[in-house]
Amino acid sequence: MVSFAERVRGVVFGTAFGDALGAVVEKMPYREIRDTYGRVETVNTRWWKADWPEDKRLGRMRGNGIVTDDTLMTLALMRVYETERRHLDAYDLANEFMKEIAFRPCYIPEMGKEALILDRLFYPEKHLFNRHVLANCEPREGGYGNMVNCGAAMYMAPIGIVNAGNPKGAYDEAILFASGHQVSYGLEAAGVMACCVAKAFEPDVTVEDIANTAWEFAKDGTKRAIQDICEIALSLRGGKEDREEVVRRFHEGIARYSPMGDDVNRSLDKVGIPSNHYTPSRLFSIEELPLALGYLVLHEGDFMESVKDGVSSGRDTDSIGVMIGAILGAMHGGEAIPREEKEQLEMASRQDLERHSSRFAETAAAIIRKDLERSAVRGRQLNIEEEGRRED
Repeated sequence: MVSFAERVRGVVFGTAFGDALGAVVEKMPYREIRDTYGRVETVNTRWWKADWPEDKRLGRMRGNGIVTDDTLMTLALMRVYETERRHLDAYDLANEFMKEIAFRPCYIPEMGKEALILDRLFYPEKHLFNRHVLANCEPREGGYGNMVNCGAAMYMAPIGIVNAGNPKGAYDEAILFASGHQVSYGLEAAGVMACCVAKAFEPDVTVEDIANTAWEFAKDGTKRAIQDICEIALSLRGGKEDREEVVRRFHEGIARYSPMGDDVNRSLDKVGIPSNHYTPSRLFSIEELPLALGYLVLHEGDFMESVKDGVSSGRDTDSIGVMIGAILGAMHGGEAIPREEKEQLEMASRQDLERHSSRFAETAAAIIRKDLERSAVRGRQLNIEEEGRRED
């Protein structure tokens, strides 16, 4: 039996492991990853941009265990829970979460220095500062006007943890919280990601249980994308060693819901050209979550094989790795990740993941205990009310 604290540790280290592994090859198409690396096997891997001039890599460094904003945002959300010690909504995103990412410096591994998380964020995550701090918007409308992407879903794992074993509670809370960040299928993915982590905490859970839970709660294009990719994964289990065929089939499947393909970079010649990339739609889905679920179904929950193949498939590889790592980390616990990989993450990224895991396990357990106590009280009240009706 895997303990609750060990599952929390699995989520935290799984997030960081998938992030650091995928960051090495982020935005590379599958064929370039195959030709350069074969498959990414360890966090001790050199970044493909490591030899670029500093200005072209924006003064950042990756590889050899360095995590990105996916992990930093996850840890920031954990700190909000540790401060508030209760369930959260969009008003908490506009308040304490904004303090964490925009006003409290921490060590940024890619920059090699203390800085604000905001300084590291991609534009759709910087959108939060404009909407909540500068524009003082109604918090539940914070996601309006944002680029629709996986930016909220990538750090929703803590919401799954504080709702462990309660996928509906996780989905609902993630939608409430992430409405301050995302809209449309970007918001939907945040809810589904949280419910997958919550489901993965259940004893004896299977990857089919997790995928079915994702499908049950997902709406619109997200629901159909998850169904299609997971069905493809099941059909490919007998030939999963043929990574090229898996990637081809997965990318063909997700193309119906995500039109970018390998064209994920911004350039001068794209400015002003009409596109439906990253725009709200009831028909679309982010790529990362369906693909993450596809790889964990394909490999029947094998942590290392799922993450390695997921991050080696190309495009937004760090977020794919984060989602696989968080879900399967909750399922298996931190021992699923080799000790030397965890040690490298701690050394390179200097985030003290062990301490964060222990503190957050205690915080999440306290929140869950309060939920159970309230449920017990409500149950007793209902029994009393029933007794009263019988006496009447």
